[in-house]
Amino acid sequence: MTVTPSEERVRTLLEREEARFEDAHPRSREIHEAAERDLLSGVPMNWMTRWPGRFPVYVHTAKGSEVVDVDGITYADLCLGDTGAMCGHSPPASVAAITAQLERGVTTMLPSEDAGAVGELMASRFGLRHWQFTVSATDANRFVVRLCRQVSARPKILVFNHCYHGSVDETVVRIGDDGVSAAPRYGSIGPPIDPAVTTRVAEFNDLEALERELRNEDVACVLAEPALTNIGIVLPDDGYHAELRRLCTETGTLLVIDETHTLSCGPGGYAGAHGLEPDAMTMGKPIAGGIPTGAYGLSDDLAARVLDATIWDAADVGGVGGTLAGNALQLAAVRATLGEVLNEEAYERMIGLAERYEAGVNEAIERHSLGWSAVRLGCRVEYMFSAEPPHDGGEAAEVIGGPLDELMHLYMLNEGILFTPFHMMALMSPATTEGQVDRHTEAFERIAAELVA
Repeated sequence: MTVTPSEERVRTLLEREEARFEDAHPRSREIHEAAERDLLSGVPMNWMTRWPGRFPVYVHTAKGSEVVDVDGITYADLCLGDTGAMCGHSPPASVAAITAQLERGVTTMLPSEDAGAVGELMASRFGLRHWQFTVSATDANRFVVRLCRQVSARPKILVFNHCYHGSVDETVVRIGDDGVSAAPRYGSIGPPIDPAVTTRVAEFNDLEALERELRNEDVACVLAEPALTNIGIVLPDDGYHAELRRLCTETGTLLVIDETHTLSCGPGGYAGAHGLEPDAMTMGKPIAGGIPTGAYGLSDDLAARVLDATIWDAADVGGVGGTLAGNALQLAAVRATLGEVLNEEAYERMIGLAERYEAGVNEAIERHSLGWSAVRLGCRVEYMFSAEPPHDGGEAAEVIGGPLDELMHLYMLNEGILFTPFHMMALMSPATTEGQVDRHTEAFERIAAELVA
């Protein structure tokens, strides 16, 4: 029999943790109150307000797998910049390459000496042979969507309910009230047009809905995370990706795999670990050791179609590009980070730590009869407040958020453990230690016991 923590118990513990947070962070509170005069909401980006507590913690230093705040508190960082710092903060090999390149120049609009070597590295690692670089994964997704529309002469794309592909307009959608059409996702800011004009949407793992939408033959590409990651982790059913590939091929639809978060699965991302064969691949966040970077790769066939359709005398204003994209600093950082930091040895260790973390969480869940579940995706682990892992984005959305989620985030922060603020996700880096994993397991055991007391 499972035990469900009462609302009153959650509320009591949350009030205690809120007071504990306020007492421990006077300097962060002082900085935040001053910053509210000149920064919207007192933070550089509004999503920083979603950290637990009345104000965010302000960082003094970040190194390896630790963050130290302005009040002198040290945290085991299991957030890692929501994947942006998956290689750890300031890994020495990346820092050395970045520092050396800073002395030689940052951006010139010309290719640097590293360009060819980085292209070869990306091709050998991710299986596609034709690469371009952007300033973010959002840009990579935006540009690939435009290229797919150009070469296919089709107007729409297809994404999955509660997917995450950055701030690409066409992807900030949900399944509408009619159960079929795309509608703006909750929180979508100023959508430029009705998303049903640009986007089809289906639930992840629902092959019948996917086939129904693709049979319209107006979809240029399916843009897919190989596993959902920003609504909790939702894993694909056995055989799902084979069917996705088959349906795309049969309907003349291009398949784009967004590996930005699923790079947690191994050196070649989810596609490399599971043998996927996309027409294009996008990524960003950790590949340059923290320097803002994105990239997209194309298959031989798609690359030839793109080149044939390129309008060369308008290539700088056609909607695909960026003055700072592919700059020398980015490429030096990518070469060092993928070549020396996020290598096979590092992944083996990171995935082992994630397995240790998952086991500790599951043992505590079982010991205290909590109706929760843990899901692992390579070196990424998430626990969900449901007895069975959600099967699609809609199911996941129903169990994310609320006072229990807020309590768990705030409790862990007060215990010196940082999670991604949006969900209960932990990520391992090459610098993460067994001691940090065990520190979380011990904290999880304590709060689990309090919740069911």
